[in-house]
Amino acid sequence: MAYKIAVIPGDGVGPEVIREGLKVLNAVSNVTGIDFDFIHYDFGGERYLRTGETLPDSALLELKEMDAIYLGAVGHPDIKPGILEHGILLKIRFGLDLYINLRPVKLYPGVWTPLKDKGPEDIDFVVVRENTEDAYVGIGGFFKKGTPDEVAIQQMVYTRKGTERCIRYAFELARRRNKKKKVTLCDKSNVLTYGHDLWQRVFAEVGEEYPDIQKDHAYVDAVTMWMVKNPEWFDVIVTTNMFGDIITDLGAIIQGGMGIAASGNINPKGVSMFEPIHGSAPKYAGKNVVCPLAAISAAGLMLQHLGDIASGEERERLYKGAALIDRAIEKAFSLGYIRSLQAGECPPTSDTGDLIARFVEEDDRCVKGF
Repeated sequence: MAYKIAVIPGDGVGPEVIREGLKVLNAVSNVTGIDFDFIHYDFGGERYLRTGETLPDSALLELKEMDAIYLGAVGHPDIKPGILEHGILLKIRFGLDLYINLRPVKLYPGVWTPLKDKGPEDIDFVVVRENTEDAYVGIGGFFKKGTPDEVAIQQMVYTRKGTERCIRYAFELARRRNKKKKVTLCDKSNVLTYGHDLWQRVFAEVGEEYPDIQKDHAYVDAVTMWMVKNPEWFDVIVTTNMFGDIITDLGAIIQGGMGIAASGNINPKGVSMFEPIHGSAPKYAGKNVVCPLAAISAAGLMLQHLGDIASGEERERLYKGAALIDRAIEKAFSLGYIRSLQAGECPPTSDTGDLIARFVEEDDRCVKGF
């Protein structure tokens, strides 16, 4: 079978980094025999400026029929912030019920981290962020707007269903990772007493079904501290939408920077979307100077997820494809081909894609099997 992948390069540097990701996926195809059918869409700032359209409902229906979505970046300097984000990103997340935001935080050998005396053996955990509730549902409003008596209300919403399915995913992931086999609940239940009391209760109840998984808890302010001081304590962190949005940027920095950070927006029973988290960075667009490794890592995360929901020989091929990408990136760092993730300091965008694709095709271990 051929996997139907919706490709949305988007804005700014998105098309450049996605181009390199597709280059690497084609290399994976050459080695493993996995077939891809890439369907390209032009949703983004330029289309909006030309047509006034973000993401039509008909396109959302098409995306539901795909095996995965591969997104570059959304954000255009000539468009008011929020229009594209709500009209494309959040519409896809809510429309396809992508209720898990998955953010691996992994430091590769040879990559700089601001954490003194910490290395790859210390920084290797995953954040599971609830992705469709909390303050992001947009419930609220203004009273007496523009006056000295103005009141602004933004409501946080948590449901039992949304909380439970996110927490259960985290426990299942800890079991699949089979590393520390530990799930840490990150909340602020000492202040946000209602919604986070729900998270506490559901975490305890679901946790009873996973006696093999260690349960831990930390307030979000403590989590940010321990991510810096003792990142090796973590295996899987599960948290709310808002707090997940914040701590994953900290995770990106301790793993070396936005140039390597990938993200999955996942519906375990439907189509999921994978993207780098660095944004559109319009000042670098078209200059061939940004690091595409976050987008390439997102492609690997996509293969890993497709493997999770596949079975038999197909699952093994997809897992091999994900491992090929991971090892190729590690090799590029370990051998010193890439010494910086910063735009203008890293190798040219196209050269990096060529390098990772070459390393994928040279990896004899995956050709022969594990």
